[in-house]
Amino acid sequence: AITGDLKQLDAVCHNKVNNILVDENNIGIRTEKSTFSTNIPTYSITATRDASSGANIGKFYGQVMMRCNVGLQDIGDNLYKYVKKSRSKLFLIGGDHSISYFSIKAFSEKYDDIGLLVFDAHPDMQGSDFVTHEDYLRILIEQKFIKPQNIVLVGIRSISNEELEYLKNKKIIYFNMDKILDLGIKEVCDLIMEKFVSFNMFYLSIDIDVVDPAFAPGTGYLEPGGISSSDLLYLLNRIKNMKNLIAVDLVEINPNKDQNEITLNLGCKVVEVFK
Repeated sequence: AITGDLKQLDAVCHNKVNNILVDENNIGIRTEKSTFSTNIPTYSITATRDASSGANIGKFYGQVMMRCNVGLQDIGDNLYKYVKKSRSKLFLIGGDHSISYFSIKAFSEKYDDIGLLVFDAHPDMQGSDFVTHEDYLRILIEQKFIKPQNIVLVGIRSISNEELEYLKNKKIIYFNMDKILDLGIKEVCDLIMEKFVSFNMFYLSIDIDVVDPAFAPGTGYLEPGGISSSDLLYLLNRIKNMKNLIAVDLVEINPNKDQNEITLNLGCKVVEVFK
């Protein structure tokens, strides 16, 4: 999820992540301002091969070729089609969390019975008839693209009564911050890996607001009491070694709300983990 000033993001990525190319040829998604609840245009990019150096930045990187100034449905259709035909493991850097609906939908149709691991401060299970960042996950469940028992949510700390009831009714596994603090980050990671090793394939979605605003202020919905940046990187550095991890997305980074590029730098660290 990269929102806001693309030149700023470009500069940070070039400075912090070797062989990451971010330019106008690789910028994918710009939404209309009215698409989301914020008034900030939202962009999506992917890391790709640097043609000038020929450097291969790793097996986890694909390329999504989309153009700017299109609506969410066009974005989603393009992303869905790309993921469906891709034969590579993918790392997607997206707009807000609604873009995950389209990529997860595509993977669920390509592979049977996929798992879904989501790092997020919110469960994103508000009731709605159309896809937004607040309910994309519930819609995936209701449309039977993902089974509730195949989902694990990590870092939840802002949840409505309706969402809590839905989680319980669907028996969805979640680690809220109280549970994470009680068990410790290592034990939580052990439990996550024990769960997902049983799947042929699983998808990892990272909403940057899983991290406490002290470490990631550049996002749309700040929720105090999250995990630290070092905890996130610890989790990712272990999970990345799982052979059945088929795709990763990183969403909801907003440079316009960042402070001293703290969140951008963390986003680049996340990218580096999967190089």
